Amino acid sequence: MVADEISKAAVYLDLERPGDRAKLSEAELYLARQERKLTILDEVQRMPELFPLLRSVVDDRIRKGEKAGQFLILGSACRDLLRQSSESLAGRIAYLELAPFDITETSQPRRKPDIDRLWVRGGFPPSFLARSDADSLGWREQFVRTYLERDLPNLGLRVSSELQHRFWSMLAHSQGAQLNSARFAASLGVAVNTVRHHLDILTELFMVRQLVPWSGNSQKRLVKSPKVYVRDSGLTHALTNIPDLETLLGHPLCGESWEGFVIETLLCNLPSTWRASYYRTGAQAEIDLVLEGPKRQVYAIEIKRSLAPTLSRGFHNGFVDIKATRGFCITPGGESFPLTKDVEAVPLVEFCKTFAELVK
Repeated sequence: MVADEISKAAVYLDLERPGDRAKLSEAELYLARQERKLTILDEVQRMPELFPLLRSVVDDRIRKGEKAGQFLILGSACRDLLRQSSESLAGRIAYLELAPFDITETSQPRRKPDIDRLWVRGGFPPSFLARSDADSLGWREQFVRTYLERDLPNLGLRVSSELQHRFWSMLAHSQGAQLNSARFAASLGVAVNTVRHHLDILTELFMVRQLVPWSGNSQKRLVKSPKVYVRDSGLTHALTNIPDLETLLGHPLCGESWEGFVIETLLCNLPSTWRASYYRTGAQAEIDLVLEGPKRQVYAIEIKRSLAPTLSRGFHNGFVDIKATRGFCITPGGESFPLTKDVEAVPLVEFCKTFAELVK
């Protein structure tokens, strides 16, 4: 899609193929032959030593008048790779995060979107497209195991996979809760700083989202800890032994899982010019999601797993405190209808259809 938008001749190299890596044994000479083309480097984490050369090549081509769109770099999320790319290509690179499937991508024309399937299985393609819930769960369990036993140790997390699995399971069971590092540390038998370090790594690797608290001007005592979510709902369910929709709907985690699913759906499509947070006071008045835009838009969003939602007094107090311009209550289905003069209940699918217009 990106290559089509750039509209120039392209050459593709998969750096997991020995033959393609061999072409870059004399990388400077090879890339010089691809001038005026889009060079696509897939699985670039296999050759991180390319970044200093790419910086030099990009600068040289800019001096010659060539515009943006010289290289398209693809690769798995890796802390060292992201850091090296930001250092070597600062001011020369733009990032595009490829999130798992969302509702807009899995919906088909003239067919009712299968929200429950996406919510239960998550958005990783092999999980969502599996033939059965059992096959989907099996894939997610193997993904977690591989990530813990192979990928995280390669990133410098030198702790047992069993300890990491316990940490991930605790995060999943605490979906949407405020971070309590001391409780995690005591349960795992590690230092508080270790918990925070591991959590930051999982956040950098797009496995976990830390939703910061709202920090605007307020006379009320606001909480200061982020809320933590395992970003993919399917992984949340695999880590909490929830195999299917029937089990999920009767599980104590159902509401928190739905909240995390909706928040991830929205934030993956939120422009970088917008700021996301949540609002909570010491008296437990709360707004699940606050979106603030560059034109002083302030949206207060409540998330309910109900077709007949009601809003708490704490939401209304928070709405006034943050000076919200509009309010929405996201529901799983049904029809849109006003809850108050300023707040509308909207099904998630319908809200997603208008979300791009709301955050322009």
